Amino acid sequence: MSLTMNKEELTEYLAQVFPQVHKDFVVMDLTDDSIRMRLVVEDRHLRPGGTVSGPSMFALADVCVYSMVLARKGQQSLAVTTSSSMDFLRKPAGGADMIAECRLLKLGRTLAVGDVLMYSEGQEAPVARASMTYSLPPAGSAAAAFG
Repeated sequence: MSLTMNKEELTEYLAQVFPQVHKDFVVMDLTDDSIRMRLVVEDRHLRPGGTVSGPSMFALADVCVYSMVLARKGQQSLAVTTSSSMDFLRKPAGGADMIAECRLLKLGRTLAVGDVLMYSEGQEAPVARASMTYSLPPAGSAAAAFG
């Protein structure tokens, strides 16, 4: 399946339907198979000890998979997270942006499953891994047409 939105269209749509978070997350690269996003790390994303907080990393993973689903399925803004698992592998750098790389493992009619690796910018080893499952609104429903 190919993209239904390019990088610019996706960025514009996220700003429209998700204005509370779109400024924190930047779509870096988008292909048919993957998306790379950046979390612009600020003080509010840090926890005591100067490291990026778990909730901030969860948000990055969640927005990354959501964005990949949108890019592939189109403007289905009511797709919702139904399951999540996250492994924290090492301490992220507090003074660096977070980079997430997502690929969809499954994109069906009612479910999407994505895998995300997260890195501190400038480091090769991932700091976290997340698996996210989304429920998709039925095609033709009012929820699918929202946007």
